[in-house]
Amino acid sequence: MWNFMFFAESILLGVGLAMDAFSVSLANGLNEPLMRKRKMCGIAGVFAVFQTLMPMIGWICVHTIATYFTVFENFIPWIALVLLVFIGGKMLIEAIRKKGENEESKEVKLGIGSLIVQGIATSIDALSVGFTIADYNWYMALVETVIIGVVTFFICFAGLAIGKKFGTKLANKAQILGGIILILIGIEIFVTGII
Repeated sequence: MWNFMFFAESILLGVGLAMDAFSVSLANGLNEPLMRKRKMCGIAGVFAVFQTLMPMIGWICVHTIATYFTVFENFIPWIALVLLVFIGGKMLIEAIRKKGENEESKEVKLGIGSLIVQGIATSIDALSVGFTIADYNWYMALVETVIIGVVTFFICFAGLAIGKKFGTKLANKAQILGGIILILIGIEIFVTGII
């Protein structure tokens, strides 16, 4: 099982799972165009940790409490929708208030609480990956989830960098755009999960 296909599939799975986190990273970069590289690494790291943990938790659930997890799986799209619409809506409301108060208002920095909620919301669907790797032993499952996390880190870092570049050019409209992106991602996860 330790062959080229294992690693190629792990990388491709990581790319697929990281797309929601990439979009949220893009929105975060738009929202905070003066973000430092250290913070960018921290944000990408949080997304990577969640994308590593969730499939491993899914794998553990399959090997322990699989019957309970299948019931929970139906709620994953709803949870992602609620969390991302809440964060995106909050960003929109703050941007609209700022626009009314002062055109030259400062950027709103991403807090740790919001970042953790984003990490959970964008990775919760990765729990179901635990089912697809259920036939792996614990070591192979761990290696696959770490590969997913590493891929997520680099994809999210790229999303933050792209968002920062355009966030500087969009100035006060960036937070509105970021909020809309988060809401659309929540809707996309919901629709994909329901269908």
